[in-house]
Amino acid sequence: MALHIVRFRHHQQVRWGFNHESGVRPLPIPCTTTAELLAIGYAGVEDILDRAGAPIAHEEVELLSPITAPTKVLCQGANYRQHMIDSGMDPDAKKFNMFFTKSAASITAPTGWVVKPKPVQLLDYELELTLVLGKRTQGPVDVNSVNLHEYVAGICIGNDFSARDIQIPQMQFHKGKSYRTFCPLGPVLCLLDRDEMRYLDEMQLMLTVNGERRQFDSTANLVFKPAETLTEFSRIHDFEPGDVLMTGTPSGCALGLPSPLLVRLLGLLPEEKKWALFLKAQKRRRQYLKVGDKVESCIASHDGRINLGMQRHEIGGEA
Repeated sequence: MALHIVRFRHHQQVRWGFNHESGVRPLPIPCTTTAELLAIGYAGVEDILDRAGAPIAHEEVELLSPITAPTKVLCQGANYRQHMIDSGMDPDAKKFNMFFTKSAASITAPTGWVVKPKPVQLLDYELELTLVLGKRTQGPVDVNSVNLHEYVAGICIGNDFSARDIQIPQMQFHKGKSYRTFCPLGPVLCLLDRDEMRYLDEMQLMLTVNGERRQFDSTANLVFKPAETLTEFSRIHDFEPGDVLMTGTPSGCALGLPSPLLVRLLGLLPEEKKWALFLKAQKRRRQYLKVGDKVESCIASHDGRINLGMQRHEIGGEA
């Protein structure tokens, strides 16, 4: 049975709880970090459920990110078939992952504000199923369908907010994706047992902006699946329990890439002129987020047995 765990504040006290339709039931565990929670293990948390406290109404708690420091935010780029096609790539010809990282300082709560920094003009959204890793590694590992449950402890919603006018013209993935509040995670950390790893291939994702649906897809359309991705990533990164891997975003982002022919033609221009034309074209796209826009995201399984909750954010300007 998937265990829907949340981290919350109630009466100035931060606790872990079991998310239930009747409310949040506090868990009698002393841990303060995600890594300490995962150390209890799936079976340990399941045993504790019988001793969970009485439900607290959802409207009485403040939901916090279930991912705490220390953690690493590992990311895959261009990993859904349609998103690749929209970006001018052939998903059947892709032989390796695009990897990058976000700063852990960008992690924020699953509800509230995402701050648009003053220098940022092209703020984009990227809804992503996010794996929460559960095993320490030191060196390359071979992850497969049989041992995947040893490396993936659970899943949560992630949003890879991105400053496209920093990321692309400056060629700064880490900087463009790491401003504070650019990585909401949660609200639910769903711990999975071995038999539930199959759900990683059948989760439904949806993101709206001001009520307009922008992204909608299934993880069945992931080009690189979690096991092969972790195997490839382990060649360059060690993992710790509580690290997260964002698995890429579906099509429908605000970013609109020019055709390959136009890219080649732009490449003939001086750098300053090329990026001035890029920014001018992108600013005409209404999809980029503005102060006051409301972004909502949800991820759930087809059968409704796994529901990662709802993220709700409003875009705010930097003070």
